[in-house]
Amino acid sequence: MMEIGFNSLFVFLAAMLVFFMQAGFALLEAGNVRMKNAGHVAGKTVLTLGVAILSWWALGFGFAFGDGNSFWGTAGFLFGGEGDSGSFSVLADIGVPLNLMFLFQMAFAAVSLAIACGGMAERAKLSVYIVFGIIFSVVIYPMVTHWVWGGGWLGSLGMQDYAGSTVVHLTGATAALAATILLKPRLRKYSKDGKPNSIPGHNQVITVLGVIILWIGWFGFNPGSALTPLNDGFFGYVLMTTNLAAAAGGVTALLISWLVRGKSDIPSMLNGVLGALVAITGSCAFVDTWASILVGAVAGIITFFAGRWIERAGIDDPIAAASVHGIAGVWGAISTGLFATPKLVELTGVGQAGLFYGGGLGQLGVQILGVLGTFAFVFILSFSILWVMKQLMGLRVSQEEEAMGLDLSEHGSYGYPEHMKWRMKTAGGSPVKDRENDGNAGQDILVARPAAME
Repeated sequence: MMEIGFNSLFVFLAAMLVFFMQAGFALLEAGNVRMKNAGHVAGKTVLTLGVAILSWWALGFGFAFGDGNSFWGTAGFLFGGEGDSGSFSVLADIGVPLNLMFLFQMAFAAVSLAIACGGMAERAKLSVYIVFGIIFSVVIYPMVTHWVWGGGWLGSLGMQDYAGSTVVHLTGATAALAATILLKPRLRKYSKDGKPNSIPGHNQVITVLGVIILWIGWFGFNPGSALTPLNDGFFGYVLMTTNLAAAAGGVTALLISWLVRGKSDIPSMLNGVLGALVAITGSCAFVDTWASILVGAVAGIITFFAGRWIERAGIDDPIAAASVHGIAGVWGAISTGLFATPKLVELTGVGQAGLFYGGGLGQLGVQILGVLGTFAFVFILSFSILWVMKQLMGLRVSQEEEAMGLDLSEHGSYGYPEHMKWRMKTAGGSPVKDRENDGNAGQDILVARPAAME
């Protein structure tokens, strides 16, 4: 009984850390966008959190962990608490009350949705976050979760994804990629010859604070997935590999940006930290400490070059969801197929040793299959749903609304009201409008500017 009490407290604290990651996402995303969109982006984080919670309660938890088949659960909908334990056989013997597992896994689902919505920043309608958020939280994310953690086909093959490099991060990033492709780039992101223009965020300081909060939140994300503090303190080992990887990713990304650009780039360092955390999320319980540093360092390099390639390919991803959570998530999944040690595989009871530890190509093949299967399913389904939404309701605000800023056009007020005002000049009583170019055809529209810039 005492052990269940300790487990419950441990999982509750871990769930709170993961839940608090939403504060990190709010600061990270708000800092990475322009001032005229900061309030909208921060508020959207709370909106999507509410959507994720309600959707997870109604159907998502049942589809993800309810008893069913190899592809989805068919029981446990409209979750009613411990009395529904008979519908969740896969969670029956883990030593943690079902209510707390619901809370813990709900926080994971909310993180994945935050990633999925991040790629839509500065141009998507608020209604899109609501409609797509419900569908993502009810169908897309729970299906992948069931495949790996809910008794589904990837779990039966022994796929190693301790805390969600694939389930949480690749799933969210793939949905974000589909959205960014359909939404098309922000105004003035690309010149007429297709070259990308820099659109820096308005506040690098709060972006840094957001990353630090996310880094701390990951201590609930990965170590919390041990579910018990009494299992030889294994969560402490997971905490160590997680922290080492994050440090290696940040330092490596800063150094590679310095080497390539001639200046050390702070946003690249921040993305390196996050990319490393994403990569180690799946492998933190399967690799040695030295390998965790390697996983993090490679993730830092990957996020830097992948972000540049994605931008040059014409995909406008304001918060780098595709590179930080997608490409790094793929690397995290593959890394266990290379570096999983026999001792840790035996301890966790999942899969086989990696290629470099005598395991051959078996585990690596399972990991690659899981990545390809997840990407194909999520991208095709997300793209199809968003395409239908685009035809029926539209995904993007008008050019005038985008140039005005979503704070004002969607909510009627600014996140920084004392710093923003209309920039209007009059000539003979007629307003002279600023010129905003979407990269394809110029159009004169009214633009909101920071007062400090005038």
